[in-house]
Amino acid sequence: MFDEIMQKFEDSPGQQDVIRLLLERGFSVNADGRVVSGGIEIPNTGIAREADVDRRVVNATTDAILDDDDLRRIFRNISSVPSLLDLAPVLDLHAVTVTVRAADESGIVSTVTSAIANRGISIRQVLSEDPEFTDEPKLYVITDEELPGDLINEIRRLAFVRTIELA
Repeated sequence: MFDEIMQKFEDSPGQQDVIRLLLERGFSVNADGRVVSGGIEIPNTGIAREADVDRRVVNATTDAILDDDDLRRIFRNISSVPSLLDLAPVLDLHAVTVTVRAADESGIVSTVTSAIANRGISIRQVLSEDPEFTDEPKLYVITDEELPGDLINEIRRLAFVRTIELA
C-alpha cells in the first residue's frame, strides 16, 4: 500500500517527503486540509521545516490527499501511538531492540514476545516498524524487568534475528 501511495506523488519528491513524514508520525489531514494530531493542528511551516520542503509543498500535498478518495480515507483516519521506547530509562523500564533479516517473515513478533512472556516477564509495549517505511525494520519490546542473559542468547539465536540491543 505504501508503494501505491508514493506512486501517486512520483512526480514530486517533495510531496513524497511530506507523505512519508505524515505516515511516520501518524499525522492526519482534517476536512479543511490541515495537518493534525488528534485535535491539535500542526502548522504547515513546521511540517515543511521537518520534511525540508517549502510550505507550499505541504499545501499541495494536503490538497492532493483531499482530492483523492483513497488517500482521503487513509489520511483522515490515521493516528499516532505514544511510544514508551524513549521513556523506558526514565520509567525504570527496559527496552529490547531486535533487528531482523526478513521483516516480511511471519511469526517474528509472536516468537519474541512468547519467549519473554514464557519467562514470566511482563511486556509493557511492543512496537514493530513497517518494512515498507524503513530499510531496516526493527521490533521494540518494552518490559518491566531486565531480560536475563540466557533469554537474550535464546532470542539472538532465532533464525530471523540479525541483531539485538538492550537499553
